[in-house]
Amino acid sequence: MVGEAGNFKVTLIKKPRYIIESRCTGCTTCVEYCPVKYPDQFNQEISKNKAVHIYFAQAIPLVAYIDESCLYLKDKKCRICEAVCKNKAIDLSQTPEKEEVKVGAIILSPGFEPFDPKVRAEYRYGQFQNVVTSMDYERLMCATGPYEGEILRASDKKHPHKIAWIQCVGSRRVTPDENSYCSAVCCTYTQKQVILTKDHDAGAECTIFHNDIRSYGKDFERYYERTAKLPGTRFIRSYASIEKENPETKNVTIRYATPDEGVKEEEFDMVVLSVGLNPPAGYRELSAKYGIELNYHDFCKINPVNPMETNRRGIFVSGGFQGPIDIPESVFSASGAGAQCGELLDFRRGKLTKERIYPLERDVSQEKPRIGVFVCHCGANIGRIVNVPDTVEYALSLPNVVYAQEQLFSCATNSAKQITDITREKGLNRVVIAACSPRTLEPLFRDTLREAGINQYFCEMANIREHNSWVHSKEKEEATQKAQDIIRMSVARACHLEPLQEFDLPVNPMALVVGGGLAGMTSALSIARQGHEVHLVEKAADLGGIARRIHYTLEGLDVQAYLSDIIRQVYQHPLIHVYTDATILEATGYVGNFVTKVKSERGINEIKHGAALIAIGADVYKPTEYLYGEDDRVLTHLELEEQIAKGDERLVNSESLVMIQCVGCRNEDRNYCSRICCSESVKNALKLKEIKPNMDIYILFRDIRTYGFKEDYYREASSKDVKFIRYEPEDKPLVEAVEEEGRPVLRVTVTDYILGNQLQIDADLVALAAAVIPSAATKEVAGLFKVTLSPDGFFKEAHAKLKPVEFAADGVYLCGLAHYPKLMPETINQAYGAAGRVLTLLSHDTVLASGSVCEVQESKCMGCGECISACTYRAIEFRETKQGKKAVVNPILCKGDGLCNAKCPTGAISLKHFTDEELFSQIDAAFPAKEILQPMDAAVGDA
Repeated sequence: MVGEAGNFKVTLIKKPRYIIESRCTGCTTCVEYCPVKYPDQFNQEISKNKAVHIYFAQAIPLVAYIDESCLYLKDKKCRICEAVCKNKAIDLSQTPEKEEVKVGAIILSPGFEPFDPKVRAEYRYGQFQNVVTSMDYERLMCATGPYEGEILRASDKKHPHKIAWIQCVGSRRVTPDENSYCSAVCCTYTQKQVILTKDHDAGAECTIFHNDIRSYGKDFERYYERTAKLPGTRFIRSYASIEKENPETKNVTIRYATPDEGVKEEEFDMVVLSVGLNPPAGYRELSAKYGIELNYHDFCKINPVNPMETNRRGIFVSGGFQGPIDIPESVFSASGAGAQCGELLDFRRGKLTKERIYPLERDVSQEKPRIGVFVCHCGANIGRIVNVPDTVEYALSLPNVVYAQEQLFSCATNSAKQITDITREKGLNRVVIAACSPRTLEPLFRDTLREAGINQYFCEMANIREHNSWVHSKEKEEATQKAQDIIRMSVARACHLEPLQEFDLPVNPMALVVGGGLAGMTSALSIARQGHEVHLVEKAADLGGIARRIHYTLEGLDVQAYLSDIIRQVYQHPLIHVYTDATILEATGYVGNFVTKVKSERGINEIKHGAALIAIGADVYKPTEYLYGEDDRVLTHLELEEQIAKGDERLVNSESLVMIQCVGCRNEDRNYCSRICCSESVKNALKLKEIKPNMDIYILFRDIRTYGFKEDYYREASSKDVKFIRYEPEDKPLVEAVEEEGRPVLRVTVTDYILGNQLQIDADLVALAAAVIPSAATKEVAGLFKVTLSPDGFFKEAHAKLKPVEFAADGVYLCGLAHYPKLMPETINQAYGAAGRVLTLLSHDTVLASGSVCEVQESKCMGCGECISACTYRAIEFRETKQGKKAVVNPILCKGDGLCNAKCPTGAISLKHFTDEELFSQIDAAFPAKEILQPMDAAVGDA
């Protein structure tokens, strides 16, 4: 790779695949004849232990793949697969190809590698058959795994009943070949595996050996509690070692310590090593090739105020190469990296794009329904419960069904193309997809019909996963019957579907950002740098938000200097209009065309904009416990930081300080982790140790959640004699104001569960890690922009993993603490990510509006206004006609939720795509008349 930002030249080496994908049908003949076998009990393909595989993974075509174990690739001896392929889809003579591409920016997303426990003999991985990694276990649970979704032991192919998970394998350790950082994701993925294991076998005994439970993400605490409450599940806080294997049963013995019973040994059927995350393979070559620096742990060295920025301009990083992060963070870091590419290359925007052209839509209005049914296995999600082949046969027996087939993953690229091709070939004019919820994938399946020249509203989805297999996993026969019932209902409805047309709406290229904190300003600058005007609205007199109270980060950043620079950039940017002391009076409109009325020092302004971004931040809980508000020696962690920054004399002269974690959260009132508090306390403790090394500092905690690279700072604090004492929620610390030898002190009483004693600590100051709570304005803003809140009161994103910066309401986005508590680099990550999604909308002149909207039949409308009161989108209003006032629907504002339709007393309003005829046909199909009338007739006859 050579060049500079805006003009890079990259040489790509394309490795041969030896498969001509367009010819491969996935018939598996090549697999059957392949002579290669090798011992990989958890191979990732169902055509396991062969050099040639058939991939069935989601979004990967159903085609063959040849790996490096192929005999021909090794010594040119074998070409059997090439000879037996009837479609001539295998070509072993392919050679690597070189290609040069010119680009203006580069995003590095090489991900990470799972830790390999074979580097440490103590884990017994590869020695004991029933010791597996969490990645192996993931494959065991998967339909495309070695046992097709069954959890079986390698030693005897029996179901393990007693399973142990060992946490922090390869992470949080300073031993050779392991990593000192926390891999951030292991605690939660282990909880997921336990829940799925209990789904497979309700009687399974699951034991998790852990250090701290780091359920710091949004809704993670609830997930942890759900796991812990499962019958037969134990969380044991202890380091564990694998001692021995029973030579007869192949069971594995684990040795661990308990506070009450000392060292114990226990035998398990299977042991799962929860492995951490390593840097991606080839990270040194990657660093040298692109000229980027790596950090101490060999991940990409990032800018603390811009985690997507490398040391080389024009090269950005996203996902796991930033460091160990979860899926939502990966998604919005990818969007954020895209946004920064947009800033760099804005002058070239749109010059290389090509409009997608669909075939002309076929008029099927005069045709009888010809329905195709595609039944998805969804890996094991459906196929393990529902008898899919029988269901396909049943579908073929239904009226108007002329074609039916099963698919492993209907959403895979090849499957979607197959639906398109068959729709053309068989002359289908309606398609039923029996798969998952339409919430996520309906747009994809509608698109397959458009590609076939059929109106997309002739697509009907039968949800046989969420509505069936997931809730009837123990009732396979009944689940199969229910799947057939659901498909029968969908087929009946499909017969009555009508073609609908979506329409273009103009997009106002301006953006409104609500909230002038760090997240709001970062997003506003990114949007403005790409040529779009931004109206930045802040309720306070000054920009900056809660960052005004933060003075330094764990990494040593001067926050106030950085914040001042960002504020300066905002005020100096010609495309950003700032409104402070502002109140939003009204917000109306729809995606691409919003109107928001704002009262500020500028007066009352009506702002027209195409997108709204909510970044109103959060508040800090005001404690009512531990003498806060009664004794001025009890502070919150932010107040402590402010005193440290000021060099407060009382603080500097203090001899001892106690910090208490989880104040106001992880309880019944706020059942979530505030995420930042542990790092904040460690940061303040290290700062105080710099100022006064001999100060006694105690941190009383439930779980220390210094995830990722912050683990190193936790270890540093411990090495500097910061004392960490764990307490249990049912035995919280007690703080009392007393006098000791004539000196007023705060006496903190806490039970040390390691020592088994109560400790009394006399402190000069107590700092409370107060919870981050939703902003007081959250409910009001949610009502104005018609967006929803999570159970914890933060804004609820459209999808936790797929759309972490978007709302269900089109054209409205979110970022920062308004979404959930997060540290400054994470806030900046998400702010750029939200800006990227805003630009995806604003960079287009138009946006498509749904054809599934309500309409009024004036002759039936009596002007009662019930529909107007029911509509939360203000899409209905009265219009004067010769027959009096009549309701009329604005299709642009209508979201098709059907509330007005349900409430109309005369049936004057109908919802397109959900008409009475369509719904009644489903009901009739669900309960055929004869099934209802025959029992009634029999009952009458008996009477």
